Amino acid sequence: MIDAIQHYGLLASFATFGFGALLSLALASRTNEATASTLSHAFAALGSLIALVFGLTMLGSGATMTADIGSIGVLQSPFTIRIDALASFFISMIAGIALCASIYGIRYQRQFFGHYRLGPFGFFYNVFIASMLGVVVANNGILFLIAWEIMALASYFLVVFERREAHNVSAGLLYILISQLGAAFLLTAILLMHSITGSWDFDAIRNLGGIGGVLGNLILALALIGLSSKAGVIPLHIWLPEAHPAAPSHVSALMSGVMIKTAIFMMIRFFIEFSQADPIWGLIILGLGAISSLLGVLYALSEHDIKRLLAFHSVENIGIILLGVGAAVVFFAHDNPFAGVVALGAGLYHTVNHALFKSLLFLSAGSVVHATGTRNMEEYGGLIKSMPYTALFFLIGAVAISGIPPFNGFVSEWLTFQSLFMGVAALPLATKIVFLAGAASLAFTGGLAAACFVKAFGISFLARSRAHEVKKIHEAPLLMILPMGLIAILTLLLGVGASTVLSVVAQIAGSVKGLATGPIALVYPTQVISIGGFSILDMTSVFLAIAAGVVAVYGMLLMSPPSSSMLRVPVAWTTDPAERNKRDLKSA
Repeated sequence: MIDAIQHYGLLASFATFGFGALLSLALASRTNEATASTLSHAFAALGSLIALVFGLTMLGSGATMTADIGSIGVLQSPFTIRIDALASFFISMIAGIALCASIYGIRYQRQFFGHYRLGPFGFFYNVFIASMLGVVVANNGILFLIAWEIMALASYFLVVFERREAHNVSAGLLYILISQLGAAFLLTAILLMHSITGSWDFDAIRNLGGIGGVLGNLILALALIGLSSKAGVIPLHIWLPEAHPAAPSHVSALMSGVMIKTAIFMMIRFFIEFSQADPIWGLIILGLGAISSLLGVLYALSEHDIKRLLAFHSVENIGIILLGVGAAVVFFAHDNPFAGVVALGAGLYHTVNHALFKSLLFLSAGSVVHATGTRNMEEYGGLIKSMPYTALFFLIGAVAISGIPPFNGFVSEWLTFQSLFMGVAALPLATKIVFLAGAASLAFTGGLAAACFVKAFGISFLARSRAHEVKKIHEAPLLMILPMGLIAILTLLLGVGASTVLSVVAQIAGSVKGLATGPIALVYPTQVISIGGFSILDMTSVFLAIAAGVVAVYGMLLMSPPSSSMLRVPVAWTTDPAERNKRDLKSA
């Protein structure tokens, strides 16, 4: 059974996506749009499930699979794919989020029946998911660029789906322009790699022991610019807060949760696997991460559009991931493989954690927009009464993204801190300063993120409703609630069971430098996380302590009589200074 999954799982997944895409086009008429939408998302969910099983099976076996899949005659070289531990990790992450988003989309897309053509949407939706998987399995420069471009074009058509909104069209135009700019840099980098090796295959670079010298640095510079444009690294982030809000919410979850991570995947390939270790590049990546994390959260603090706020937090979290990846490059360059694995493990762990809590937040925001008809948080208020499940899931995502225990965001940010402090303790003085600045930016980012989501949750779900038609606001349907609930549970499990997950992530990080091979070995969820003799973390004890505290506080609230202050009529929560002044004058 396992052999069959490993040999045919990926092919079956792509075939399912292809069939779903073609079926959606075949049923593209107005009379069949409901069937087209439902079936396209159902086949996307099935294809994602098959890919998830395949990715987890490959990950558990620790095997590396390569295959030729044909060629274009003029290249005189077959296209090859490679599924190693790193690719299996990203396949599992992409497929898991796509599975939840596709189930959610079955019900979410019904609001567009009769307004937009859902057949073409289903086609591009299936192609989009398949292309993301194609990017991470490609072991050939041309095949990678083809998958990269298909991913960009498919996501562009999803962004401009609501094309009657002029802003969506302009957002899509900005997105595709930045995407093509980045693709041009990547094409140049791969052409230069071909000039060195005489082959389009990435294995040729691996066999050389990495690229170095002036030409190697030029390739890395081009790759960094091209990949940063897709990841949303500042200053190439300008498309992200425009395009992500414009897309339907389950597409926003995919773009923010996993699409931008394909750029992180290729950064790891280029800067750790394909190149000769150079600390300068590590420090550049670390510096970009520090700037992106801090500025991303500052931009988010000023937003009132709930989806733009979440989009800016994607810039912030990409920055946090780059702190780990940049630190790993520096450690490997200084011949410190243990610290390098810790730092890269922190980056990979935050990659999957962000995929979970950001997709949860976008799906929750989509439920709110679906119910209220607006993205403006100033028009919400009191939604916890009519949307209790959505409020709970948004709160879980908000706590996780703020790095508060016992959820998953806390563990990966803690691990990132440890890797940065290891650099402060062991590296030369000039490098220590950069690492210390990175740790400071991460500390500021965590505090500002918490403040931002206190505002977002309070304005949206607490106090009195500011909607004009409160009675029409309703909880999301079951098919939208279920995937959010699943992601919320995983967000908690990846926090409490962090020791098990980290044992897997550490082996994946080690495999990138050939430091770990063979089947993945799991540890017990209750095992203490130990970073050598540097620091330890016991997430089980943290969880039990927090649970005991919550129970104790709840018990005291139940036993204490209500005070007069608790009987006051709630007022609408607003951040508008004019409204606050008007209310203060009335109370005076």
